[in-house]
Amino acid sequence: MTGVLILGAGGHAQVVADILLHMHEAGDDLAPIGYLDDNPQIAGQRFLGLPVLGPLVALGTIEHHATIVGIGDNRTRCRIFTQLVNQGERLMIARHPRAIIAPDVAIGAGSVICAGVVVNPGSMIGSNVILNTGCTVDHHNTIGDHAHIAPGVHLGGDVRIGRGTLVGIGATVIPQRAIGAWSAVGAGSVVTKNVADDVVAAGNPARVIRAIQKVSSR
Repeated sequence: MTGVLILGAGGHAQVVADILLHMHEAGDDLAPIGYLDDNPQIAGQRFLGLPVLGPLVALGTIEHHATIVGIGDNRTRCRIFTQLVNQGERLMIARHPRAIIAPDVAIGAGSVICAGVVVNPGSMIGSNVILNTGCTVDHHNTIGDHAHIAPGVHLGGDVRIGRGTLVGIGATVIPQRAIGAWSAVGAGSVVTKNVADDVVAAGNPARVIRAIQKVSSR
């Protein structure tokens, strides 16, 4: 049995725990052990029956076989994921049994595929990606590492989403469009033209409304 530690214990981490529990119930040879979180106010509490075992630095003191980052913020998730990789940790993929994934889809380490997600043939999902509840990723999409495709997003065919980018809840991206790295698309937006790196775009049609300061360490 593969014991999995979840880094983080907030709302997204509990969604990850729920996915892992459903995977276990469906016959996968894994089981979540509990959470690590730096918030001292929740130390020792239980969520979905799983305990908060201590802060993130306790990772090396708890027996486990794999980890997964349960943090929604892309930059924080990227930073912790990179630390885990550098430490030689095995990163688990959390894939809800009620997600529909075409057989040829590639999914990178540490990614989270929530309930109701559909990913069609020819798509490539990077590492440490969140495909959140009920989003659809049509054929031949490429989703960069550390990106977050929020609940209810619809991506047309042959869409490219850059590294670290957030596509907000309920947004739509029409086919053959690209959204650059570390950008954000506002909730409910409709992307009809390519979006550059490091910007926020919103509206119908989506337009750039401001730049995002670049982070050199990313």
